[in-house]
Amino acid sequence: MSDEKRAERLQKPLTGDATYGERRLQFARAAERYAAAYLERRAWRVLAVNQRVARGEIDIIARRGGVLAFVEVKARRSRRCGAPEDAVTPRKRRQIARLAELWMGARPAVMRGITDVRFDIIAVDLSCRPPQLRHLPAAFDGGR
Repeated sequence: MSDEKRAERLQKPLTGDATYGERRLQFARAAERYAAAYLERRAWRVLAVNQRVARGEIDIIARRGGVLAFVEVKARRSRRCGAPEDAVTPRKRRQIARLAELWMGARPAVMRGITDVRFDIIAVDLSCRPPQLRHLPAAFDGGR
């Protein structure tokens, strides 16, 4: 399935008896699956999607060669609240970095061969035609 067709599927309204919160979660999960498929098509090995760590969640953890990426996925149907990537606030960046530290500390075997750890953002923007997916590699650092 092409990127454009995947993005179009995200635009369809969710139906059924789902509450507003459930529809938001379904939309977010669909965007995360779309982003994971995008990474896999670009030779990334997705290690985890929606990885719970302590009191938080990392959207996607992926590896390509010696690079380990912690990816935050943001999707928007409109620009009313700004671009999707604008929603990754400094507070959210600190939280992702903290969760990444905990995740890496608990998995020393996974860290073998890793030479670079980075924090990416994937923005799924459905406000434009055709919908756009923007991968922002190393969008922020893990510094405090």
